Amino acid sequence: MQEHLVALEERMQHLQQAIRQALTQHDTAQAGALGEELRRAQRAWNVLCGLEDDPPAQPEPAASPAAADNQGVLPVRDQVRQALALLTVPAAPKLLSQVCHAFFSGALNTARLTTLRRDEERSFRSAPYARPYYICSALTSDLLSPARGLLALSTWPLEQRTVGPLTQRVHFLTSALRLVDAAERLAADAPLPQPAEQLLQQYSRDIHGHTRGPLDLDALRRAAAAELEIHADDDADTRTEAARRARLQLGDAEQIFGNTLRNTTRLHRTS
Repeated sequence: MQEHLVALEERMQHLQQAIRQALTQHDTAQAGALGEELRRAQRAWNVLCGLEDDPPAQPEPAASPAAADNQGVLPVRDQVRQALALLTVPAAPKLLSQVCHAFFSGALNTARLTTLRRDEERSFRSAPYARPYYICSALTSDLLSPARGLLALSTWPLEQRTVGPLTQRVHFLTSALRLVDAAERLAADAPLPQPAEQLLQQYSRDIHGHTRGPLDLDALRRAAAAELEIHADDDADTRTEAARRARLQLGDAEQIFGNTLRNTTRLHRTS
């Protein structure tokens, strides 16, 4: 629960800063939309702290082989949250599986992820905010629709859950930095596990080109940070604008799970 509280507190702080900026620019519509999102985050925080009654929730499905691969392994939903919390960016099932295997010693059943996202949306629509977090899709910056094959956490701000033309590379570089930090923590007490080293070697090859020799975490961090600096501002501008439109045009469920196809044409025309 502590991790969920921290995530919500970070989200509320981000929203408060965004509201101040909107008010400075005299954008009252944006400030109002952000204020409503801040109230929802505060309500979720109150529920977690026991300061407000939790809305009636649908019962969680019983544990099964599809939910947990074997005894002692977290359910798929918790595994996905754990991997996403480490990466801090939306990710595809393959990467989530690699992160779980490399850093959490668990095998992620990726076949469950498609139905998991649908189950999360059904749960939210039947009892909004009954859970402290939801596994959801990232949102495309143009149509605000679900980004195919990219999962995110509902507790992240919209800007963090939105993807634009440059975002794939930005997220790759961001996740590289996060995984380097995680690898250094692991290597402080024992040799880096082989799955973690193999995953970081993949990142190193993509950033440096073909490399030989042992994995150099410091060199990988420097290269990822240098390239990230080139793309980060332009990508952030695109996602900030998309998040602004999402807050103005979408309801609560659509802000988390994406706009439905029947509305994308209308949204595109009015953006």
